[in-house]
Amino acid sequence: PARHPISFAWQTQSTTDRAQIERWARSQPLANFITATGMIHDVLDVPLTAGRSALERLLAAGIDVGPVAQSGEDRMLFFTATRGTPEDEDEWWPCELDCHPETMDAHPGLRWHCRGSYVLLPPARLPGELDVRWVRGPEHELPDPLTLLETLTDACARYAGSAEQSELDHDSIAWPLSR
Repeated sequence: PARHPISFAWQTQSTTDRAQIERWARSQPLANFITATGMIHDVLDVPLTAGRSALERLLAAGIDVGPVAQSGEDRMLFFTATRGTPEDEDEWWPCELDCHPETMDAHPGLRWHCRGSYVLLPPARLPGELDVRWVRGPEHELPDPLTLLETLTDACARYAGSAEQSELDHDSIAWPLSR
């Protein structure tokens, strides 16, 4: 609940039309909004512990991190510029390449939301008292994802080797949805 689009046709219904967004907000006042990735921006989605560590290291190194959100108690979302767009068809890959539970061991906790995926747009409500909220707001410029990737993957590798991670159920943390 609260982490998926209301409509299965979300990819064809996505819009930046202000009037349509206002109509949706009026008709579904409790619904969260998603942002489709892979057109203007991507999102590097990491475990919260790894994300906090990486964010601290990136900021200490003076790297322009861009917008960052915390999703619930377990994920951190780093918003970046996209690496490929529809005009650049040879440059993109579908998000499904690294979002399945069976790939979690090969990609310790890092998911790259690109074309064909989405994330909740802060502020958003999750079941219970959880939410999705900005840690660094959207006023920050979107960085190239490659400037963050090494630090994020290092933090995720440390997280994957930790005792905290070994207790996680990989199927339950694959997101958007495990298949």
